[in-house]
Amino acid sequence: MGRRILILIVALTMAVLAACNNDNDTDQSQESEELKMLEVDFEVVDKADVGETVELNAIVTYGDEKVKDADEVTFEYWKQGNEEDSTKIEANNNEDGTYTAQVSFDSDGVYEMYAHTTARDLHTMPKKSITIGDGASSNHEDEHQHDGETHEHSGHGEGLDMHFIKPENTKVNEEVKLTVNLQMKDEPFEGARVRYEIVNDNSDIHDWVDADETVSGEYTNSYSFAKEGMYKIVIHVENDEGLHEHTEHQIEVNK
Repeated sequence: MGRRILILIVALTMAVLAACNNDNDTDQSQESEELKMLEVDFEVVDKADVGETVELNAIVTYGDEKVKDADEVTFEYWKQGNEEDSTKIEANNNEDGTYTAQVSFDSDGVYEMYAHTTARDLHTMPKKSITIGDGASSNHEDEHQHDGETHEHSGHGEGLDMHFIKPENTKVNEEVKLTVNLQMKDEPFEGARVRYEIVNDNSDIHDWVDADETVSGEYTNSYSFAKEGMYKIVIHVENDEGLHEHTEHQIEVNK
């Protein structure tokens, strides 16, 4: 009897130790997965001539792994101070973790650009700039006004980029997604409070919509416009450190 009890105790001890080891392995695996980040090394030359072909190159990694099957890599570029008039071009997947496209610019100026990248259920959008020809005026200000829209910087959000994905062909009573991507010094800006203020002065519509952070640095919600006309969308961004930034955009809603 004593021998059987001893064998039983040893077997139970070994089972407990094995379970603990499995738990530790699972915890370590989970921790390793959590430590992985989606990284994009966005390469572009600093200067080029008008009409010169420029290669845009995004090197995408997830931890130590080269991402050869990203869901999206799209380059978006615009002349500084005129982000609403941007051009998007889908990158070519070279199937080795690099994604490239070739572009050229038809006038002098400073151009800014994003590499919109989605992979492994994460999104990031590193930003670069390039000077074409003689570049832009040296007295470029922090506050830009164009097409009736003003981008203001409160001083608390230095280095904060707000990129609003403007819905197209918006119709009355059709739900559309309102999405803004936030980055602080080329990193996704997480944990912010984001609200969309929706105003139509002609119909006294003034709504507020809270956005959810669906992926890191991306804030979205849906909205249905009840009447046609021009709407002002004011995006308010706040956090617990006293940041309060906002930017305005215009959307036309048709029947």
